[in-house]
Amino acid sequence: MYMQLNPNIPILKVYNNPESCLKRDLRLTRQSVNLLLRIIHSPRDHGWGQELEVLMFLYCLAHGLSLSVVCRAFGVPRSTVHQVIHRIAAEIKGKLGTVISLPSQDMLPDIGMGFCQLARSPVFTCAAGAIDGCHIRIKPPDQHRMDYINYKLFPYIHLQAISDATGRFLDIFVGYPGSVHDARVLRNSPIFNKSLYPPAGYFLLADGGYTCLEKPIALITPYKLPLQGRMQECFNTHHSRACSVVERAFGMMKARWRAMLFKALEVSPAFAPDIVACCAFLHNLCPKTDDILEMEDIEPAEDHPVPVHVTPDRAETSGNHIRERIAAQLSAPDRLPQHLQEHDYF
Repeated sequence: MYMQLNPNIPILKVYNNPESCLKRDLRLTRQSVNLLLRIIHSPRDHGWGQELEVLMFLYCLAHGLSLSVVCRAFGVPRSTVHQVIHRIAAEIKGKLGTVISLPSQDMLPDIGMGFCQLARSPVFTCAAGAIDGCHIRIKPPDQHRMDYINYKLFPYIHLQAISDATGRFLDIFVGYPGSVHDARVLRNSPIFNKSLYPPAGYFLLADGGYTCLEKPIALITPYKLPLQGRMQECFNTHHSRACSVVERAFGMMKARWRAMLFKALEVSPAFAPDIVACCAFLHNLCPKTDDILEMEDIEPAEDHPVPVHVTPDRAETSGNHIRERIAAQLSAPDRLPQHLQEHDYF
């Protein structure tokens, strides 16, 4: 005999009223919830169905992954909520590639145009994405606790993401301990080891925490201090305008799930990467239904350290000729052509 839900509990009454707004309780609009249900649709042959489980999962994300809050809101046992959260997270991960995926060759010119507008210069037409890392606070395991402590002296896991000029994630890699440097995470990720992206002739934009590279992937970083002349200073300014889009994407994702991502995740460290992947999935899903956060709700991007001074023997050479070529082209008038102003990007 299956447990019967009380249809009069507040959250179900809100959901069952087509005219009501779900964003206050679930942090998503009704259209986004319906799209999520369509993407991960999997008929249940017993129990209360996938729709209710998705509501529990979203309510849990919106309220800081507190199982006690969710079990009281839905009137179900805590153990049931725990099972539902893991089941829906697995189903979303199974569909991750339908929402977070690398673009086709035909899409690259539009992506480049987006970065041109962000940088306010037409010389970034070969930019295929911006890459950066984001730290997600967790409750660390008893063993190897110090491996998760980052420079802020809190335990974190690492989320690496590549975004396009609109802030949509093209690729994510999550789970490395917070003590691991961004550059090392990149070198251990499939995107680097398998040279998956970007294709030949394109490059990724990255901040000063990475190394300027040509192979196995093209990665263009700002010039390090001390800068050598006006040309390098100009390049860094345009580069920063374009590259910061991925930081704003992290800010939007964290702002939507602020109750969960602004404190330590209340899940086991082994399950934390799955929850972060689900948040990235939902971040990409929401724009498809025009479910956009108000700008005042978006937290500012985390401050990144100023590019460090380097000694001559540590100077970057691999991708420097690409950077030098772009910097030289920036000596032209700093004005965006009319044909690049046709679309509004991020």
